[in-house]
Amino acid sequence: MVYQGHVKQGAIVLDEPANLPEGAQVTVDVEDTTPIPSLYEQHKDIIGIIDDMPEDMAAQHDHYIHGTPKR
Repeated sequence: MVYQGHVKQGAIVLDEPANLPEGAQVTVDVEDTTPIPSLYEQHKDIIGIIDDMPEDMAAQHDHYIHGTPKR
């Protein structure tokens, strides 16, 4: 069974009543609700700082980075 709840003053409070026997073993799985930043937000400080890239860098990055033939 899965019960939903929240923490109030350091105690776990279930959102709906549950008829659990005294001393029942329980497992608490805390969900991380921290929003994951977008790729833009993660890299916004470095986006656009290089201004001398070849115009076809995005399409031909393997050629420029690894030396493979252009496609």
